[in-house]
Amino acid sequence: GGPDTPFTSDVLARNFEQIAFFNEYDGNFAGRGGASPLRRWQVPIHMEIIFGDSVPPSQRQTDSRDIRAYADRLKRVTGHPIDLHGRPNFMVVVASEDDRAETLAQAAARVPGISRASLRAFAEMRNDTYCAVAAYASGGDPNVYTAAVAVIRTENPDLLRLSCIHEELAQGLGLANDSPAARPSIFNDDDEFALLTRHDELLLKMLYDPRLRPGMSAIEAAPFTRVIARELTGGPV
Repeated sequence: GGPDTPFTSDVLARNFEQIAFFNEYDGNFAGRGGASPLRRWQVPIHMEIIFGDSVPPSQRQTDSRDIRAYADRLKRVTGHPIDLHGRPNFMVVVASEDDRAETLAQAAARVPGISRASLRAFAEMRNDTYCAVAAYASGGDPNVYTAAVAVIRTENPDLLRLSCIHEELAQGLGLANDSPAARPSIFNDDDEFALLTRHDELLLKMLYDPRLRPGMSAIEAAPFTRVIARELTGGPV
């Protein structure tokens, strides 16, 4: 079951439905979320990295490089504008247990539509939560994201931090759930696949396909997702 685990167009469409139309958690990173409409960004994404004071320069350099490279990959895969310039609307916070609350306060001050109160769940993250992300819709459409915050523990070892970057930034684009059936995928809580796979790239391509629209239910999207999945896997349309 390595990254080359084969998957059919039907499996891809089914995994997309499980991951794009359900929430992994409720609002406090606890319990299971429920069914939800399709959600994604419509405006360009401008990421900014904020490090806690405790993060050493060598780690700042490594993590900054990894986040920039991954943002470029997400832009290429989705076709959606993503960069690390301009007025930020997607904060990536890398901080320790000791300075996370202070760093989150800086993030809240930088992004319209995010309050310190809305970040409380991040400040109170359980010790066994290595990283998390929340996306916010503060405009007129509750299914169009306008801001996001990802939090990564600086205490995590290098590979785990990189895995967190891959999963949380992808989830912040709108793939909000994990599915035990999704393989080969980082959207699977068994941690078998630590980094974004080809399968996951196709899920992101589907999410940002113009035939799908924010607010669609799984049932409304199904005829399109099956066709798109077949196109992406080279199967019959």
